[in-house]
Amino acid sequence: MGQIDHTYITERIAQAESGAKEAFYDLGLLYSIGQGVDQDYIEAHKWFNLAAIRGMKSAQIDRAEVAEDMSNNDIATAQRMAREWLALH
Repeated sequence: MGQIDHTYITERIAQAESGAKEAFYDLGLLYSIGQGVDQDYIEAHKWFNLAAIRGMKSAQIDRAEVAEDMSNNDIATAQRMAREWLALH
C-alpha cells in the first residue's frame, strides 16, 4: 500500500463516525502496523473491537492477535476507549 496520506486517515475516521464497520477495521489495521500513524496497539485494539461489535469476524481475529502483545491493563484501556467512543458517537 505504501505511504498512507492523512487525507485517507481523516476520511476513514469520518466514515467510522457514521458507523462504517469497514472503517473501524481499516483504522485497526493502520494502528496495528503503524502505517500513516504511530503504531499503537491500544488504538488498534479499540478500532478492532468496534468493528467486532458490528459483526466483523476478521476484526475479532485481528483483535485477538494484537491482544497477545498487550498487557491486561492495556486491553482494559482499549476496551474503555471503545466504550467511550460508542457513547460519544
